[in-house]
Amino acid sequence: MRPILILASLAFVASAQSVTFLRDVAPILNKTGCTSGPCHGAAKGKNGFKLSLRGYDPQFDYQALLYDLSGRRFNRSEPKRSLMLAKPVMQVAHGGGLRFEQTSAYYKTIESWIAQGVPYGDPAKDAVAAIEVEPKELAMPKPGESAQVKVMARFADGQTRDVTKEATIESNVPDLAKVDATAKVDGLRTGEATLLVRYQGKYSTIPVTILNPKPGFVWKPLPQYSYIDQHIDAKLQKLKLQPSPATDDASFLRRVTLDLTGALPTPDEVRSFLSDPAPQRLKRSRKIDKLIASPAYADQWTVKWGDLLQSSRKFLGEKGTYGFREWIHSSIAANKPYDKMVRELLTSRGSSYDDPAANYFRTTREPKPTMEKTTQVFLGVRMVCAQCHDHPFEKWTQNQYYQMSAFFSAVGLRPGYEVGEEIIYDQRADYEMKHPKDSRVMAPEFLIASATPVKIPTDQRRRDALADWLVSKQNPFFAKAIANRTWSYFFGKGIIDPVDDIRASNPPVNPQLLEALTKDLIDHNFDLQHLMRTIVNSRAYQASFLNNEWNAGDAENFSHAMPRRLTSEQLADAVTMAAGAKPNFPEVPDDTSASQLPDPHVGKDGFLDLFGRPNRESACECERRADFSLPQALNLVNGTTISDAVADPKGRVAKLVLAGKPDTAIIEELYLATISRFPTKQEADNGIKYLAGGARATRAQDLLWALLNSKGFLYSY
Repeated sequence: MRPILILASLAFVASAQSVTFLRDVAPILNKTGCTSGPCHGAAKGKNGFKLSLRGYDPQFDYQALLYDLSGRRFNRSEPKRSLMLAKPVMQVAHGGGLRFEQTSAYYKTIESWIAQGVPYGDPAKDAVAAIEVEPKELAMPKPGESAQVKVMARFADGQTRDVTKEATIESNVPDLAKVDATAKVDGLRTGEATLLVRYQGKYSTIPVTILNPKPGFVWKPLPQYSYIDQHIDAKLQKLKLQPSPATDDASFLRRVTLDLTGALPTPDEVRSFLSDPAPQRLKRSRKIDKLIASPAYADQWTVKWGDLLQSSRKFLGEKGTYGFREWIHSSIAANKPYDKMVRELLTSRGSSYDDPAANYFRTTREPKPTMEKTTQVFLGVRMVCAQCHDHPFEKWTQNQYYQMSAFFSAVGLRPGYEVGEEIIYDQRADYEMKHPKDSRVMAPEFLIASATPVKIPTDQRRRDALADWLVSKQNPFFAKAIANRTWSYFFGKGIIDPVDDIRASNPPVNPQLLEALTKDLIDHNFDLQHLMRTIVNSRAYQASFLNNEWNAGDAENFSHAMPRRLTSEQLADAVTMAAGAKPNFPEVPDDTSASQLPDPHVGKDGFLDLFGRPNRESACECERRADFSLPQALNLVNGTTISDAVADPKGRVAKLVLAGKPDTAIIEELYLATISRFPTKQEADNGIKYLAGGARATRAQDLLWALLNSKGFLYSY
């Protein structure tokens, strides 16, 4: 049941005062839900009457009210008999129900407006120029506290008004900070949230922090390896969260090897690393450098960029897919600066076989989806909502959507001379982007103004100018987006999360940390290897997943490591590596690992897809799944992927048994191969007892099977 709004915030509007649609009536329509998605703001309206979603286009709404039903929504001689008043107070049947009472200030405001001749108002005076919120941030010493929010609107003519009751105030974590209809905020539990305040197309945010009231907290400083730890510790100390110390060497080695190369360390690598007498930070740093220099590093990150760039034979054909993958792989192996890599993608022309980067345009093909992918992947900005209307939660407008799309409107594709080849070229005519509302030509314009004045060409070479602007060090989104995305690959979530949804209403959990990472990346000329090396050398990355009494409930501020399920490719490769078996994928050479596959076509509908491999239909990170499901559990227990690997006659167990290794050596080797550590004394004793109880080879296979199904194997800790 929808709430009845009996609000008095517009009591200052009297019949003798000037009332306009823009300043006074439009906010009422928005607050009472008339312009919401379930009501007249729906794509096709409601019951034959349509308004713009959340009132983003007040001129459209005014025209709809004025001329729909031939203007019969208003009775200027008897305003109270107007449909616009009779329906919301249920004097006439209304599908939306009762929206406000006849005695309310809203009713009186609309009645006065109709009596005055339904004036639209002057945008130079009545449009909202900005909103200001009080307080700027909320800090509560403990759950159970409350605070009042106040919202003031400043209009174009300089006047101000308290619009608290007309503003929409929402919490991004409602079970932590709850907002009621009077703008009172209740703190429900410890943690952080952000309030998004909206009023007539203007936005503001209020960070909310609710501290842990538990007595006895004493900050215990831990070593800080870099600026990363400094920024994280500063936030943790403020929130009374004690970070976990660095994890042990075995856990670190497994975690960093999986994250950087997508593979497990071999038993010999584990032994060598654990026996290295060098100081801990030094030997860890050396290992990081070695992993980044390995061929497996390029394979791992080729998978990630193949996902984002949608490298798939569904769009590119078989030859195109292999060529695009090789271009991505060679770019990563050579540590090509990120800005150069993106520039090559956006400015590529010619044959998709001769210039594989040109395949970037073959997946989306049209200007609008190409723009959407470009802004989402490289700027972390989702523009798709602005195609039909102004973005409901951000400053991006529908005009900006088509202005940005115009940069790609001249991109043409035609068949090449070889089978499956396409030529990407610049069209010379009929390539203008037009606005769907009035068919006016939309000239290309940057999403935000360039730091230095730039004359944007209107000819077919316009995307070159976009590339210059997009990869600029002065672009406030480009470096930040990739710094945040890269961070997420090592911590399981971004500093802004989702990583491809950067907006004011989705602020970073640690702004200072994100700014420092961004600056570091820019200062090192977009060297992604440097950024990764800096991240994994930090204490925050190397922290234990074991928590303490102060950070046990923290999942936002990187106070301890969070267990992450292995990706589909990591899991498939880990199974074959641990079992000593060969990968077995169709259509590719023998020994091709999962991380080396060209696209999701290989092994389709098999183990990899079951465990979340994306189809590369979208550039969204969300297409890759990291959940755990019953079908996955059944496959691990009964599926052929693990059972065939365990029973491989040339596999690890067979070789150990045939070599006559003692039980202790077999157990040690299997633990090192699967969970990358030596067994504990109890684990070793249990293993020896189990192997002695029956056929040695069969029982060794059972032990390997059990380890492959353990959380220690399936997760990175």
